[in-house]
Amino acid sequence: MANSFTCNIVSAEASIFSGTVEQVVASGMMGDLGILPGHAPLLTELQPGPIRVIHDGGKEENFFVSGGFMEVQPDVVTILADAASRASDLNEAAAEEARQQALQAFNEKSAELDYTRAAAELAEAVAQLRTIQQLRKKAGKG
Repeated sequence: MANSFTCNIVSAEASIFSGTVEQVVASGMMGDLGILPGHAPLLTELQPGPIRVIHDGGKEENFFVSGGFMEVQPDVVTILADAASRASDLNEAAAEEARQQALQAFNEKSAELDYTRAAAELAEAVAQLRTIQQLRKKAGKG
């Protein structure tokens, strides 16, 4: 059995990552999923959150997806994200501001409030902050 497989992370805007990896960890709707070489075929929806890509030798790259799908085939994992970015490109202050605005919208209970949209915005902001915190913890700064 091979020790690696191809991983592609794409969004509507661009291809964010393509390469050979040893492991992928993603936030599925039922919890985190760890994909290793030889994993059974799988198609799952992803929730907003981090994607960890582990290369040969343990080098790790972190990404953020706002949702989407992950398809696992014998030699290829494809992540089709609604929106994706490298975790290092996330702006913590902007994510915290978005979280505060979404919470404020919930608390105002305006008749015009679209609760579904506000909940999605809140979930995405919280997921971005979680991704930043994980990245900081790995770097030993948290």
